[in-house]
Amino acid sequence: MTCKLYKWNGRFIQGDLISQHKTQALALKRAKKEIEFKFSVKEKGKNETLIWLDGKDHDPVGVIVCKK
Repeated sequence: MTCKLYKWNGRFIQGDLISQHKTQALALKRAKKEIEFKFSVKEKGKNETLIWLDGKDHDPVGVIVCKK
């Protein structure tokens, strides 16, 4: 499994690639350092898991994409 952490670049939520990780836990740990977010929502799909990162007003600030 590979997880990629993306930060909102002002136009796209999946805008700037910050880092790649082997586990979701490592990606979340890096997101806490790089992105100021208050809420996270996890969506599981067939081949990928998305973790949406939202700010204090529930505005999107980033996403973690994990593919199996």
